[in-house]
Amino acid sequence: MIKGYVSDKGRLVSIDSPMDHMDQVIWFDLLHPTLDEELMLGRRLGITLPTREDMEEIEISSRLYFENDAAFMTATLPSQVEGDSPILAPVSFILTDHRLVTVRYHEPRSFFTFAIHAEKAAMGCTSGESALVALLEAVVDRLADILEHGARDLDKISRDILQQDRRSPLRSKDFQHLLREIGLSGDLTSDIRDCLATMERLVGFLGHALGQRKVTKELKERVKTLSRDIRSLADYSGFMSQKITFLLDATLGMISIEQNGIIKILSVASVVFLPPTLIASFYGMNFQYMPELESPYGYPIAFGAMVLSAILPYLFFKYKKWL
Repeated sequence: MIKGYVSDKGRLVSIDSPMDHMDQVIWFDLLHPTLDEELMLGRRLGITLPTREDMEEIEISSRLYFENDAAFMTATLPSQVEGDSPILAPVSFILTDHRLVTVRYHEPRSFFTFAIHAEKAAMGCTSGESALVALLEAVVDRLADILEHGARDLDKISRDILQQDRRSPLRSKDFQHLLREIGLSGDLTSDIRDCLATMERLVGFLGHALGQRKVTKELKERVKTLSRDIRSLADYSGFMSQKITFLLDATLGMISIEQNGIIKILSVASVVFLPPTLIASFYGMNFQYMPELESPYGYPIAFGAMVLSAILPYLFFKYKKWL
């Protein structure tokens, strides 16, 4: 599918049949394009649009390059991050003859929100270059929102791990759920760091490309600001990765403490019941001549000895504060 946007006093307005208005369109957005659509638009623009296989190449030379005075840039962007299975896929940005062409096979939210916002408010999108910079700003804002949401999730996980439930100190936390949440946060943070790395290379290449074009100084400054924002987000994602490692270690430590507590209780129980078992075993021997068998107080004495032998070790452990 090919979408086309024209500039109307700095706003981007979607039009029908964009191929019939080539001179007016400043942004062609290709979503899940067919091979015929790619070939048709490529011929009209005089370029070769990258295929899905080309976009998935990891070499920088395959993602950032010039061809026929057109700048080709590919970055990895996330989508569906609200679920447990976020999608990470490449998106190509192509600047040619003051037009912007984007090729994508998934739907990052930043594209949807940018198109709506750019249609309602004037964002200075009068050319492909200005539309690209505004779109990249929306992409970076979306990545920042994802990191902020992830940071709030980590704070919640941290409270769940470190705060003690005094009403039920034993088995008070679902550590399996906590480990799963930490793992999902770690995967998402790692994915965002990958996206930021590709975005940082793309913005650096874009600054070089705009240096060869007649664009305003204000637009170049916005690109430099984008680069600084991406670096700050990369630093923040590094901090989040360190916190995730800390929370993972803390969770494993809590699991170890809980296991030790259970083993301690079982050990104390075995020590408490060992003397009564010994007494019961002693008087359970089947010998014919045992003096206590003839005593009318044999049973209560044996029973009292068993109870006393169980209570004394328990009181000793409490006195030593081992319990």
